[in-house]
Amino acid sequence: MLYTVVIVLLVLLLLGALPAWPHSKGWGYYPTGGLGLVLLIFVVLLLMGRI
Repeated sequence: MLYTVVIVLLVLLLLGALPAWPHSKGWGYYPTGGLGLVLLIFVVLLLMGRI
């Protein structure tokens, strides 16, 4: 149950970091890349059984 909540939260954060607003268009994809890296590490650890 906790894993599902964490995965949904990470996906929502990933979508929220997309530069969709005019004030954040200059940021590029840096926020999305950082959250994507965190999500990738979490999924790899989950598949390895470390979490």
